[in-house]
Amino acid sequence: MRIAWIGKKSPFCGNVTYSREITNALLDRGHQVSFLHFAQEESEPDKWPNFQEVSLPFIYKSQVYTIPTFKATKVLTDSLREIKPDIVHASLTLSPLDFVLPEICEQLNLPLIATFHTPFAGKGAKLISGTQLLAYQLYAPFLGNYDRVIVFSQIQRELLARMGVQEKNIAVIPNGVDTAKYSPGPSKVKVEFQAERLFVYQGRIAPEKNVEPLLKAWKQSQMGSDSKLLIVGDGPLKPSLQPFYGADEGIIWLGFIADENRRIDILRGADVFILPSLVEGLSLSLLEAMASGLACLATNVGADGEVLEKGAGVVLNTKTVRSQLRTLLPLFQDHPELTTLLGQKARKRVLDRYTLSKNITLLEELYQEVLTQRPVQLSWGA
Repeated sequence: MRIAWIGKKSPFCGNVTYSREITNALLDRGHQVSFLHFAQEESEPDKWPNFQEVSLPFIYKSQVYTIPTFKATKVLTDSLREIKPDIVHASLTLSPLDFVLPEICEQLNLPLIATFHTPFAGKGAKLISGTQLLAYQLYAPFLGNYDRVIVFSQIQRELLARMGVQEKNIAVIPNGVDTAKYSPGPSKVKVEFQAERLFVYQGRIAPEKNVEPLLKAWKQSQMGSDSKLLIVGDGPLKPSLQPFYGADEGIIWLGFIADENRRIDILRGADVFILPSLVEGLSLSLLEAMASGLACLATNVGADGEVLEKGAGVVLNTKTVRSQLRTLLPLFQDHPELTTLLGQKARKRVLDRYTLSKNITLLEELYQEVLTQRPVQLSWGA
């Protein structure tokens, strides 16, 4: 099958990882994949497959949204006409191009699928004001113009349905992890950081990630010199937080780590993974930690609570993150048998529900379903 994939290649975020992992896996299954993305001059994350690429011009791009140039629409249209794909799959980049893409594909008579990543607060909670709420309000009326919209959980499906998207057009395909790559294994990270117990946060240092309650809880718990908290990631709040939470408290700021093997090594050497976010979609970082055999604590936002339910991890309340962690951090420090057991349960949960292989099979089935329901009479010629 010829697939035109539209997504992001930088800057590094969950959308970028999603595009990289899915396109790699589709190529491994024998499909032809062309990747259309917003160009970036700096070096890109590694592990990208060797496929046909098309650079779409842009004015501005961040981890959250992208502003294309006026020329981008023409470049995209001409490229799709040249590629002649069987299906177009857009990993939505919070860009104005997302709204004109259905019109372009209708003009070219191409079936179009979207993956909608935008995080949300969770079941029974209001979306926080700002980018997330605005994105759902903006996108809901337009998502019906796609043949299918992929979301990561039933909760997200219900949320979009309440906003007017027809449920029959919403497909739930959870994120998936390569469980051979992300797996328990040897690591010298504890020796490197002179720690007997290692706790990890990995993600953006931004308001929606709610990192400060974790830092406060760690500092107030007085964890001792044998326990370290590794903060992996970068973001706008890092300069204001790092001076107040540092090495004296056993907190080590590692910044953004582009090398996937290094991130895997850190996960394999750690004991506990903590994700205190206020909003999420379905965190790939959480799934990677679970697959690596870490005991995981995450807030009940997006689909993360659903992933950890029924004993696969500890689900935190967003309103009481600091007080809960003040109790849990010393508990996990002093009882390694507890973290081992939770780590085993976490990996089993991923193996049962969230493997990349299962994700790709469901995606292939969706492609076939869309192609069957909407036969494409291409006029490209032989």
